[in-house]
Amino acid sequence: MKIIAYSYTNPLLESAPDQADWGWEVDRVYEDLGKRESFPAGRCANGHATRSQLQQLFSDCETEPADYLLIRRLEELGDTVEEISDRLHKLEVMGVAIIATEQPYTSENYPLGADLLNLLNAIQRQQRSRRIREGHARNRLNVAPPPGKVPYGYRRGNGKYTIDRSTSPVVKDFFEHFLLYSSLRGSVRYLAKKYGKKISVTTGRRWLTNPVYRGNTAYQNGEIISNTHIPIISKEEAAQIDRLLRRNSRLPSRTADSTR
Repeated sequence: MKIIAYSYTNPLLESAPDQADWGWEVDRVYEDLGKRESFPAGRCANGHATRSQLQQLFSDCETEPADYLLIRRLEELGDTVEEISDRLHKLEVMGVAIIATEQPYTSENYPLGADLLNLLNAIQRQQRSRRIREGHARNRLNVAPPPGKVPYGYRRGNGKYTIDRSTSPVVKDFFEHFLLYSSLRGSVRYLAKKYGKKISVTTGRRWLTNPVYRGNTAYQNGEIISNTHIPIISKEEAAQIDRLLRRNSRLPSRTADSTR
């Protein structure tokens, strides 16, 4: 009985499996490693990964078919549902039984039909989520801002946050008012009165703790990279704001918001 294994690893998101991780005595392991760089490195003309070792696997199975193929997840066979389905069909024609070690899938339990189609549709949703996570990972690698709305006071430029000269003075004045009077609600009312900029107290609190205003970039996984762009407040001001917020958190809400 011949058992082979195949893995496609995106180094932005995970590490390649160790041969002992398969849990089977494997005759040969085929491994494709994605590139950290974006297209064209490791990609074909349509932007999909080349998977040269997977092509070698098919070539070897044409001359000496394997009995079993181990994979971690079906989506490692391709970048689209169409690619995955086509490669599953080729393996089935060659008589290779497929076992996914991280999914409830074996080719014997999922013949090419409605059940497999449902599974592939679920994989398609997972791939969309995976592409989003890859985008976040590339942004972290390039120290670029994450997707989404840019914090008030900044705009995007040259792959990073840049100061918006029309709105950053409003944010700066908000911070200075809070540092002077230690009142979050008072600072919120001050913005509305002086600039006509109405924000909630919750938004004001987010401003006070937002890493972006301190010159740092925060990502979805909780990672924060320091000194990625020009800050609106200095490190000393940020430290003082943190001290005031800690002190106010120990006081009753009305006392904490009293203007001093």
